[in-house]
Amino acid sequence: MYKSLDILTMLGLLIAVAAILGGNWLEGGKTQTLVQLTAFVIVAGGTIGAILVQTRKATFLMAMRMFPWVFSPPRVNADKMIKKIVGWSQMARRDGLLGLEPIVDDEKDEFSKKALQLLVDGSEPSTIRNILEIEINSKEDTQLDAARVYEAMGGYSPTIGIIGAVMGLIHVMNNLADPGALGAGIAVAFVATIYGVGLANLFFLPVANKLKSLVNNQIRFYEMVMDGISSIAEGENPRNIEIKLQGYLL
Repeated sequence: MYKSLDILTMLGLLIAVAAILGGNWLEGGKTQTLVQLTAFVIVAGGTIGAILVQTRKATFLMAMRMFPWVFSPPRVNADKMIKKIVGWSQMARRDGLLGLEPIVDDEKDEFSKKALQLLVDGSEPSTIRNILEIEINSKEDTQLDAARVYEAMGGYSPTIGIIGAVMGLIHVMNNLADPGALGAGIAVAFVATIYGVGLANLFFLPVANKLKSLVNNQIRFYEMVMDGISSIAEGENPRNIEIKLQGYLL
């Protein structure tokens, strides 16, 4: 696996922010009116607090570690892996399974390395598949739970924004006798709602969906490796293995 910069993510965020600020400017509004520290503290702090109450520590930490994937996603080179698996199958037919032992330590992907080691150890195809399926399911559940942290944030932030709006209106009502304080209170009220809805729909929910997509891509890659290694253990023809694994590229 390797990482590369995701231009679409940064372009999408740039377009979204530019559209909102540009629309506000076209309507005659001022950018500084959308910058309210109080509203941001209410929405961001409330959302983070709510998610900490909901989430297990391990899941929250995993979500934080996965966040960089949004901008620099771990990618998998399925074409290259298929060629490697076919090469391994040819080597196994020529030299036997023990002929693969020297290349186990050279494999960088930990999942593929584990699968190769099981193959070299002479494990039954069903055993290899069962062991790898458990690891795949565990990875999928753990990483999808982490992605759902951002999905939950997207659910909480609009509601926290409404709380901020109500707080701002309460502040306005308490200062009706002071016209000079009304503008600030109303600004906090409406900007808090914008922050809550904006963070949910422009950031948290897209991040969650992006992470889910990346997790699914990785899981599909691992399933391909599992099928390939199991096929080698079953003694399938290298050409048939290649044709089978090509189906993962569709």
